[in-house]
Amino acid sequence: MKTIEWKDGKVFLIDQKKLPLKYEIINCSTYQEVAEAIKKMKIRGAPAIGVAAAFGIALAAYSSKADTYKEFGLDMEKAKNCLALTRPTAVNLFWAL
Repeated sequence: MKTIEWKDGKVFLIDQKKLPLKYEIINCSTYQEVAEAIKKMKIRGAPAIGVAAAFGIALAAYSSKADTYKEFGLDMEKAKNCLALTRPTAVNLFWAL
């Protein structure tokens, strides 16, 4: 298992807070779930946080119900802002966004 992985329209990540005593995979179906995992430090390390944020944006795009480019842009901006608030000092997170 990779630390974080995209599969079938979902993001799977190792809950690093539980390591090394327990190995648990978190299944994220929405960018909000990815944001929560980052915020609660279930995913750690600058590169992994950046990848998680990028996957969060991908989830937002994947699940957008927008009918116009403008609506889609607003959906992406909302997801970006949500993810950005999770770790305001994480440089790799902002590179990914």
